[in-house]
Amino acid sequence: MAETVLDKFLRYVIIDTQSVEDSESYPSTAKQLDLLNLLVKELKDLGVPKVSIDEFGYVMATVPANVQKNVPAIGFIAHVDTSPEVTGANVKPQIITSYNGGDIILSGDPTAIIRQSENPALKTALGKMIVTSDGTTLLGADDKAGLAIIMTAVQSLIGNPKIAHGEIKIGFTPDEEVGAGTKYFDIKKFGAQVAYTIDGDTPGELNKETFSANSCLITVHGRDIHPGSAKDIMINSVRVISDIIARLPKNMAPETTEGYEPYIHPYVLEGGVGKSTVKILFRDFKTVGLEVLKKIVEKTVAEVQSMYPKAKIEIQITEQYRNMREELEKDTRVIDYLFEATKRAGMQPEWTPIRGGTDGSRLTENGLPTPNIFTGGANYHSRTEWVNVWGMEKSVETVMNLIEIWAEHSK
Repeated sequence: MAETVLDKFLRYVIIDTQSVEDSESYPSTAKQLDLLNLLVKELKDLGVPKVSIDEFGYVMATVPANVQKNVPAIGFIAHVDTSPEVTGANVKPQIITSYNGGDIILSGDPTAIIRQSENPALKTALGKMIVTSDGTTLLGADDKAGLAIIMTAVQSLIGNPKIAHGEIKIGFTPDEEVGAGTKYFDIKKFGAQVAYTIDGDTPGELNKETFSANSCLITVHGRDIHPGSAKDIMINSVRVISDIIARLPKNMAPETTEGYEPYIHPYVLEGGVGKSTVKILFRDFKTVGLEVLKKIVEKTVAEVQSMYPKAKIEIQITEQYRNMREELEKDTRVIDYLFEATKRAGMQPEWTPIRGGTDGSRLTENGLPTPNIFTGGANYHSRTEWVNVWGMEKSVETVMNLIEIWAEHSK
């Protein structure tokens, strides 16, 4: 019997593929290659004739067209890595065969609770099977649910030659969680004319717009000396950088914003008396808004610099990705067909802005239109991550519908 999407998902999540920031290698962790190489083997075992993995770990595969029509080559993309924020080692998936409502206390750590009040998506999971971790690790639905969905769709295509389709391109990437998923991705080699990432959330949610994103690194250079003789000599960079962080606007933080509201997010703080650094995320759906966020931080730094004139404060801004909506709306077929495919799966599709980014953000910016499709997962990057198995199944159905719709509309 053919494997289910759940079978594949459970096999993938137990493989530790956590990526790390500031690595000098690519992928950032060699263990990502364990899953990438497994996917190569599975694609070949399914009978996909063209499968490759390159020196950067990108897996690319082609399911040949079975129609004479001029159907655009469609790509489906997912990433193998999991977030650096929570361990992905020794994941122990827990299956709840029929969710009956209420909070879910995870077996490995009773303090890890999936709260109904914080998870409105649980309403769509009533009576359905869901998978969680045991609470000691993340689950890895971001984005191993996407991997399982794509692999299940490939399995269906290979097993059902009567399904009319053009060339189907498959891409699996490393290091998406550290903002480098498309760093070496060769769009021309991939060969798709349009693509879809399978990296979304609640069943039925579709994404055609993301934040525009920059990162900011603030470095404070102080002066270290023994505390006993520090008067009028020590410059404590910890105090300086703490004052910078404390002055950032609290109404522009992830925890105080929603929808289309921008934020400034200090998320990694390191240092000592002599030197301290803080990494900050700038996020706004309007690219021009990133300059506003930059000026807020620059003004804050200037204020603190005047308080500590002997400290040296440096600011470094790095471009990350841009909102993909403007490019996607230049040829609306890529989003119109996705909406129709989701409806055919019996869902009520809804365009939802991503308060984050996907590989599709950069791919779209670089000329490959790539909106995002739901997986059924929730609470990504946390020990309370979970996935609705029905949502994964509906995502597979949406992908299959999408493939057929592109063929139907081609001559």
